[in-house]
Amino acid sequence: MTTTETSMPIPLACVPGAIPEAERPLHFALIRRLFDETVEEREPIPNGYAFRFPADALEPLSRFLLNERKCCPFLSFALEAAPAGGPVWLRLAGPEGTRDFLDAELGL
Repeated sequence: MTTTETSMPIPLACVPGAIPEAERPLHFALIRRLFDETVEEREPIPNGYAFRFPADALEPLSRFLLNERKCCPFLSFALEAAPAGGPVWLRLAGPEGTRDFLDAELGL
């Protein structure tokens, strides 16, 4: 499990109602578009994955991250945009079992 600054364990579980019901279909469509169509590379990292996207994916990735932080509080997010319009890397990591969770949730 991941811990917060107060050492409280964070379970490897989604918070079902964190994203308002009316917004969920758009969020799930965004996930499918990003991880089925837009992603250029996937690389395993300890307890997660690093994904490379084209530069123009920065805005949709930011929207994904904002919602995903609500429903998956155990995830750690790192978003890196290379200079001069280079690729964008998104790293998702968490406690043990996170890679299996991401495989299932993102259809990897």
